Amino acid sequence: MLRHTRLTGESADYLDAREELRLAEIELMRHREEVAARRRSLPQGPPVDDYVFVEGPADLDAGDTPVREVTLGGLFTATDRPLIVYHLMYGKSQTTPCPMCTLWIDGFNGIAQHVARNADFAIAAAADLPALRQHARNRGWHRLRLLSCGDSTFKYDLGSEDKDGEQDSTISVFTRDSDGTIRHFYSTHPRMAEDIDQRGIDLLAPVWHLLDLTPQGRGDWYPSLDY
Repeated sequence: MLRHTRLTGESADYLDAREELRLAEIELMRHREEVAARRRSLPQGPPVDDYVFVEGPADLDAGDTPVREVTLGGLFTATDRPLIVYHLMYGKSQTTPCPMCTLWIDGFNGIAQHVARNADFAIAAAADLPALRQHARNRGWHRLRLLSCGDSTFKYDLGSEDKDGEQDSTISVFTRDSDGTIRHFYSTHPRMAEDIDQRGIDLLAPVWHLLDLTPQGRGDWYPSLDY
């Protein structure tokens, strides 16, 4: 038995249960690593259009102009680097920013410099650029590349928007071949099955995992834009 504490009041029943839990956690970790290996081993993905986005100045505090167009291919800084795009639920039928997406992106902003060592990363939303950037200013998202794509089919094609403009949170990964061909590698959503409504991408944020460590667990907790 591997003990992580030296507390004298731990009963035999408690220690036995903790050991069973430790072994279950090891099994879960190994299964996650197996799933990640399967993801890395996916066959070559399909080519995608070189979608066009619009963005403002890199400095959020510099205002919202000048506006420039940037293509999906233009988001890659090197051929051998993957591109990760988070689809923010904001714009069209989603007239206010999604609190859950906002929680995720709050975290992304904090780790952006670490991600940048391994991959290119951007946030895309259907919202107009000024509205998107104002929300970003309100949240302090100064380390993220913010793109508006409301005039393209990017979100619809990747499954984060339906024909009525309803939005969904999604994360997508792309690669670029040496000849410039852009390929879709992977996408996933929070809703992965009838009984998995909000947990499909909760590995992207530590909040739920911290709550899962507590006796109460995560329950039906849902984030808010205002605390």
